Amino acid sequence: MEWRERHDNPIYHVTLWPHRSMSKGLRKRMLGLAALGLAVPLIPAWGTPVFWGLLPFLLGALLLLWLGFRVSDQSGKLREELTIWRDEMRVERHEPRGGVRRWAADPFNVRLMLHEDGRPENYLTIRGGSREIELGAFLAPWERLELKEEVDTALARAFRA
Repeated sequence: MEWRERHDNPIYHVTLWPHRSMSKGLRKRMLGLAALGLAVPLIPAWGTPVFWGLLPFLLGALLLLWLGFRVSDQSGKLREELTIWRDEMRVERHEPRGGVRRWAADPFNVRLMLHEDGRPENYLTIRGGSREIELGAFLAPWERLELKEEVDTALARAFRA
């Protein structure tokens, strides 16, 4: 389907993103707490060659923790937008590095499938035409169940409209 800007109201619209349990302020406090905790073993070794032997490893551990927080921030920029109109269903996936992937199909030809026995648990896919895409792979299994119910309800409303 051709991708064009739409200005009519959709039947259903949802934006999905990965859960992040730590705020930026909390991450800063955790990094400071880790630095304090790693500094404790250095206190008795102050002024000895052992101090200089331990310091690079402890700084490396802090650096790895900081890098882990950065990677988590970057992956948290992922976003999926699902929109359903009577005549069209769209999924727009905004990648963390700025790319956008788009998928569109006629809602009457869409098949929403929940793979309960697969890995990951409750894996949700949408098939429309010749293409199948995953939806909300970063969501918890129970969230994918809720999403499937909401989308099924929205598709039923699209058929009635």
